[in-house]
Amino acid sequence: MDAQVESAIQIAFDPRADQNLKAQAYEFLQQLRDDASGWQVCLALFTRNPPPDEVVRHVCLELVSHAVQTGRLDEQSLSYVKDQLMTYIHQTFANQSNRVDSPSIQNKLTQTITYLFTSLYATIWPTFFEDFRSLAGDANAIGSDNPQGTILYLRIINSIHDEIADVLIPRTPEELKRNADLKDYVRSRDAQNISTFWQQVLARWRQIDLGIVELCLRCIARWVSWIDISLVVNQNMLNFLLEIAGQPDISSAESAQAKIRDAAIDTFTEIVAKKMPSQDKINLISYLNLANVAGQLVASPALHEYRSTSNYDNDLGETVAKLVNNVVFDVVKVLDSEGLDANTSAQADELLRLFVPYLLRFFSDEYDEICSAVIPSLTDLITLFRVLAKRGALPDQYRAMLQPILDTIILKMKYDETADWGAEGEQTDEAEFQELRRRLHVLQQAVAAVDETMYMETLSRVVATTFNRISTDNKPNWRDLDLALYEMYLFGELAVKNGGLYQKSSPSSTASQHLIEMMAKLVESDIASYPHPAVQLQYMEICVRYCTFFEHHTERIPRVLENFVRFVHSDHIKIKTRSWYLFFRFVKHLRSQLGNVAQTVIETVADLLTIHAEVPKESDDDDMSSEENDQSADAIFTSQLYLFEAVGAIASTTSVPLENRMLYARTLVSPLITDLERHIPVAKNGDERAVIQVHHIIQAVGTLAKGFCDWMPGNSSGAPPPSELANEFSPAGEAVLTALESLKHSMLIRTGARFAFSRMLGVLGSGILQKLPRWIDGLLSQSSTKDEMATFLRLLDQVVFGFKTEIIEILDQLLTPLLQRVLAGLSEPTTGTDDAIQLGELKMQYLQFILVILNNDLAPVLVSSANQQTFETILTTLEHFCRDPSDYPTARLSLAVLTKMTQVWGGPDLTIPVPPGATQAAAPTVPGFDTFIMQRFSPLTWALISSPSFQPKDAQARSYLTEAATLQWTILRKCGAAYEAHLRDSEMSGLGLQAPIIDEYIKHLEAKDKLEFKKFFIQFVQQVRS
Repeated sequence: MDAQVESAIQIAFDPRADQNLKAQAYEFLQQLRDDASGWQVCLALFTRNPPPDEVVRHVCLELVSHAVQTGRLDEQSLSYVKDQLMTYIHQTFANQSNRVDSPSIQNKLTQTITYLFTSLYATIWPTFFEDFRSLAGDANAIGSDNPQGTILYLRIINSIHDEIADVLIPRTPEELKRNADLKDYVRSRDAQNISTFWQQVLARWRQIDLGIVELCLRCIARWVSWIDISLVVNQNMLNFLLEIAGQPDISSAESAQAKIRDAAIDTFTEIVAKKMPSQDKINLISYLNLANVAGQLVASPALHEYRSTSNYDNDLGETVAKLVNNVVFDVVKVLDSEGLDANTSAQADELLRLFVPYLLRFFSDEYDEICSAVIPSLTDLITLFRVLAKRGALPDQYRAMLQPILDTIILKMKYDETADWGAEGEQTDEAEFQELRRRLHVLQQAVAAVDETMYMETLSRVVATTFNRISTDNKPNWRDLDLALYEMYLFGELAVKNGGLYQKSSPSSTASQHLIEMMAKLVESDIASYPHPAVQLQYMEICVRYCTFFEHHTERIPRVLENFVRFVHSDHIKIKTRSWYLFFRFVKHLRSQLGNVAQTVIETVADLLTIHAEVPKESDDDDMSSEENDQSADAIFTSQLYLFEAVGAIASTTSVPLENRMLYARTLVSPLITDLERHIPVAKNGDERAVIQVHHIIQAVGTLAKGFCDWMPGNSSGAPPPSELANEFSPAGEAVLTALESLKHSMLIRTGARFAFSRMLGVLGSGILQKLPRWIDGLLSQSSTKDEMATFLRLLDQVVFGFKTEIIEILDQLLTPLLQRVLAGLSEPTTGTDDAIQLGELKMQYLQFILVILNNDLAPVLVSSANQQTFETILTTLEHFCRDPSDYPTARLSLAVLTKMTQVWGGPDLTIPVPPGATQAAAPTVPGFDTFIMQRFSPLTWALISSPSFQPKDAQARSYLTEAATLQWTILRKCGAAYEAHLRDSEMSGLGLQAPIIDEYIKHLEAKDKLEFKKFFIQFVQQVRS
């Protein structure tokens, strides 16, 4: 059996082995793993002398470890495993042994021993720690005897902590109880001896093997959280820790001395983190004299003299920062606790006074990892100040700390001197810095909540000082300007939090006044001319964000417009494309103030309105950069569209005379039409670049139209454009239609035309209706996808809603051909997940389109002589959807359509319940419709419910049931007693329900409260199904 197992393992892990043999080997090993006695042969193989191959030993030990961990071994078997492994360990790790296991074997052995510990220590192995302690030699031999035994013992101690005391690992209640008991046993039996061993290692091994010392310190740092503090915090141990942590200048951060120093500091960090009462925690921090320790480390050459050099020890910096973070965190926690006595409070205040400078030192560190290490405690400190400030005045000793904190936060917002903005390959660093800025902004907001006046004055001073330096010899660099602009951008959150910058032409708050002054300095300064893209981008972003400033200071608009015109022509691609969007935002908001410069602005950007399409490069498709950094040809054109909308907005402002608006429209549209007509024949011949050019022109026409008129039909706000202006865009609409008809086989052209159609609705108005059949023919061609159909139906919803008083005749003509296209799309088989999703969306939009017709008093179109045959097809699809158990949302919406039909054609509501002796007759607007809805519509409310796969407790199914209930409730109010008889004699009796149940059901159906019946219906269906 041993040979068989050994052979199976060798085959399984031999990359050259036959795959069929490997599969058989894996299957054999899995069976061995599941076999209750499989561990025995594996244990024998692992301990065999001479040993088998490394991979065989590792797999065998893994199988033994698994058997121990999963609790499949009884106590006798566990004891046998223990004895065999201890024999092996004594043979291998004894001082005279020349055998040394590989690190992977040692790790697996440590893990197995740990599992044995959890199973046997409390019962039959109380000498566990002493057994392994003996491997390291007696007290006199430690440091001169058997380093492998010492390392194994320390590894096991570490592993035991991870298994029973690591709070980050989720545990079952049973495991938590077991671990608590084991920790109690360790504390009472062996903790003192383990602590003594640690001290012996620190005393004896420092001159021989610093790796062992580091391992020992990591053990202490782990265990201190759950053993008696005196076992670590005693004079002997502290002397070792202080001596190691305070070593003189260490030449290399990678040296063994540096590693044990960092480990000693980490140990102090974990000591401070140990849970204890407030008074004890403050006494502990004071007793450890950690302020002195931190001060010495901060002043050491590694962190002070070498700062901002390549010799700077950032690992040490992060280690000390974590220590400072823990100390400040605990001190703040003590100060925030209730019932704090005066003496403890005074001690805590003193510790805070000592540590805040170190906190800010590391917070301001140029390495973001070091800065981030202290952000948690700094956040807690500011939160404490905020709580105290809310209770009353912030104590002076804390107020004195607030200004340095804010100054450091602002300074940390600045780009490092080594930062190379916009450089290729720097995107990751830039993203990380912006994330840090967001975290710093949260801290700034917290400071503002403590002392808003100080916050406003500080930021105003930073901005004003930086702007004033522009005109001096001590000019700021781009990092200084970026910082000032960034802080100015963020300041607005405070300035406009209660509304806007102004209230009745006056600043709305003190913060608004500060921001208005900043804006004035920004515009007056020459900062827009500073030749760095980061500065120029921030300038534009601020002008757009606070453009209400220019509504009250219109005299400043021309200068900013001049700067924008320069930016939109920038040679820097990111500046240029971003400025196109920001220029649009700026002029769109201020369009009413730009009438006097409209012609000038249009002329200055006209050269940018020429479209030059490019065939996408393969690298564009593979580009994984963010949208903000996308510089592909397609992305650049998308940005260019904002220019078209911007000039449209400027040219169409009401302060421009109508004849001028017409002239601008003609001037802007004519070149596009000419270019479109020139490229259509080339595109028809299959030229790819020409097709893209046609697409781009079509989109530009639509975007320009939207700029001229952002009013949409059906909107209550705004007004349609003058007919004269609509006439100027009519040739453009015809040109787009011509292009669509010529190239409707191209999805790209259909996409562009659909884009333009949606944006030209406003400017063309009802004039587009007569050409709607041509639009439909082009946009719903034989090659249109389901997704295209669904998208266009959404557009038609807007058309029907917006022109409901004018569309009835044209809708009557186009409804049948339109729905024939859609129904053909619905009948196509799906060929994958994406196709199925598109089919579901098309179903929903088809049903929504019918609902829009019904909801806008256009129902006669559905049953007109031209569309009667199509109406029957519509009903057939509705019936099919209502019976589909795989698509609850579509079934629910289909019932909603039937309900609306019932409301529209069912006539006036009857009195329900029918008064005694009264006779009521349904009066449908379509003769015979009452009988029709009882025979065709009502059975559909039960169809899906009867399906075996229907799950009435499913959330979507419940939504479907509420719609079914609504349909029944509506039919009753249109058909009255006849429907009640229909339910009794036909539908419900056909379901096998007894008369008393049917009577009770109809009684609830007669309820005036529709919501009450919906609830009853859901409960009724669930009871019937159960």
